[in-house]
Amino acid sequence: MASKVAPQATGAGKPVLGLGGCIDYELRISGSGLTELVDRYRITPDELAGPMRISTERDLVVSILGYLARGAGGEHHVESLDMLEAFATRFDHRITLGGTSVRAGLAMSRLGVPSRLHLVCFNEHFARLLPAEVSYISSGFDGAVFPHLIVQYDAGTSVTVGDDVLTAPFPNRLIYVNDPANETMAIRNDLGTILSSTRMFLIAGFNAVADEEVLGERLLTVREHMRRLPADALVYYEDAGFHQPGFNRRVHGALLDAVHLYGLNEDELQSYLGRPVDLCSAADMVTALAHLRSLIPVPTLVVHTKYWAAAIGADAARFADALDGGLIAATTRYRCGDDFTEADLATTSETPAAPRPPGLPSSWSGRWTGSPVAGPVSR
Repeated sequence: MASKVAPQATGAGKPVLGLGGCIDYELRISGSGLTELVDRYRITPDELAGPMRISTERDLVVSILGYLARGAGGEHHVESLDMLEAFATRFDHRITLGGTSVRAGLAMSRLGVPSRLHLVCFNEHFARLLPAEVSYISSGFDGAVFPHLIVQYDAGTSVTVGDDVLTAPFPNRLIYVNDPANETMAIRNDLGTILSSTRMFLIAGFNAVADEEVLGERLLTVREHMRRLPADALVYYEDAGFHQPGFNRRVHGALLDAVHLYGLNEDELQSYLGRPVDLCSAADMVTALAHLRSLIPVPTLVVHTKYWAAAIGADAARFADALDGGLIAATTRYRCGDDFTEADLATTSETPAAPRPPGLPSSWSGRWTGSPVAGPVSR
């Protein structure tokens, strides 16, 4: 098990960010490159509902096309790590650190806020890319590399499929994963000791766990460690695309009573509601968020989309500044990459934001924060 404590990041009270992390192969696909693969595999428009299982490169291309046609994002397990590696070589890509908790730590380090990560693997890429302001513990799989394929596409990306031309209406990103470290999500025995001195605990990554029995064991373990949290500590849970349908309900049953803030993006929002949501309609947005609150009864919900972010709950105003700052940081990272500067943040914050939509009721307790740059500002 690896452990590092950066000199700049010592001291009690640092946020603890868990529970997994990964290496990302980030690639921005082109319409011409996808069209070439469509022709090679003789993919037809009637296949674009997408396969439930992704075991071949052809399955992967069909899945990407289905999402691109809707401008949607998503996350899936795939059956072959080698296939992900091979697909990445077809497009220009870069190697970055990934996972909700790791991304949070990277962004916070750019803002001068140290943090501590709970990782499930550590390798040469983490050693090279993790800032000194971010300390970590790792529960195993050290030295192993299980890259996540991050497929990003721009609005307007066009792909010819048979007689049809698919054009992405929005930019978005897709995540394809074969990662034994995150699938098993081993928890460090000393997590509780670390939690005893923090005032904020981020929980993310349970979406990747592959076995229901393992998931149940990990949830019990985390709840036991959480008994060591100070009484005033804030617990934030970030949702994601679950690889196994229904596992999110197990997580809700085990954790919701201990969560103060619960975050999710528009894809997860629409998945819970079972219908599309017009993100630019105040009436539809308020109805959707009210329904979501009935499904996820936590003190404060945070919904972040390509257009806006909102905190909903009686205590939402407490997080207004954090919501503004988070959206600015996420948008800046989308524009500039991980190494954004204070000047980059200032440029984003000075860009005119989307206007508050008319029709929000005065009784609504949410906070509207329009994104200056429409893009996949979530994870």
